[in-house]
Amino acid sequence: MLPEKQTEISMTKAELVEKIHAKAGLATKAQAESALDATIAVLADAMAAGESVTFTGFGSFKVADRAARKGRNPRTGEEIVIPAGKVVKFTPGKLLKDAVK
Repeated sequence: MLPEKQTEISMTKAELVEKIHAKAGLATKAQAESALDATIAVLADAMAAGESVTFTGFGSFKVADRAARKGRNPRTGEEIVIPAGKVVKFTPGKLLKDAVK
């Protein structure tokens, strides 16, 4: 017997704003959206500057270097070199890990 296919459940930004509005008790959804946008902007600015950001219990966002590597063009099958770059890595904290279990 084949295992059941898991369906992906995701939350949109609008749904997240709604939940922040309800949980934080902000006067309007616009305030919740503004707070979320500001948080995302601060995270992006910090990581663009090479800083790591840690939310105790939730997790850490870090910028890491990724070495150049070989890949393959899926259309032609030709081998290509994917250049080195920077990537964002997330490491979940204990509280998040426990919540997901």
